[in-house]
Amino acid sequence: MNLISVEQLSFGEYTQSLPSPTSLIALGMKPYDGSAVLELNPTLVFPILEMLLGGTGKMPTKITREITEIEQSILDGLLRVILHDLRTAWLAVAAMEFSIESHETEPQLLQILAQNEAVVAIAIEVRIGEISGMMNLGIPSIIVKMLRHKFDAHRTVRKTQATEEEHARILRLIRPGTLRLDARLNGPTMAVPDLLDLKEGDVLSFDYPVGRPLDLTVNNSLKYQGEIVAVGYKRALEIKSLVTRE
Repeated sequence: MNLISVEQLSFGEYTQSLPSPTSLIALGMKPYDGSAVLELNPTLVFPILEMLLGGTGKMPTKITREITEIEQSILDGLLRVILHDLRTAWLAVAAMEFSIESHETEPQLLQILAQNEAVVAIAIEVRIGEISGMMNLGIPSIIVKMLRHKFDAHRTVRKTQATEEEHARILRLIRPGTLRLDARLNGPTMAVPDLLDLKEGDVLSFDYPVGRPLDLTVNNSLKYQGEIVAVGYKRALEIKSLVTRE
């Protein structure tokens, strides 16, 4: 499935953009008044029908005729799957039951909305192996506007989820990075001339009690405190606390 476009059109413009003949289904949208329109192009319908009947779906020639009543009854099984998926997709915004109200083959004969009434037209490309065709869904704009506040609430939830996903993505990017760790004895300071006068044998008094924790800096930023421990023949720093600053 590949989303091609989402736009607002008048119902007249929407029906004029559809091929003729084609497979048109008027959909009820309970508990809301009004009907949506689902259109399946012949380039998609006939290969699907052949596959449902055991064929490969590879049509040698392009078929543009109207579908028969028998073919429509076979197609109804697929439509029930599509309506179930539509209900599931809308459930995050509003509980809505889609049902088949009528079938039509000519867009100009579909009289479920006024010609100047606005619809949200959603065009989707459907690919099944080497076969591709268009599926179009038209939803009355007035129903979408009625659910505007629910869309806003859903968008807020999605934004929170997107933020968490973004945090995980950033974490994956920085995992290979390296940091410099330094354990420091923060004692008295010394002037540069005194430092330059140091020579072998001089003793420096750090005035640092044995029980005082050592600071551990991460890239020169104080993050932890701990104490010196022995690890085999080496010395290490055991972290005792996390340093938090306002």
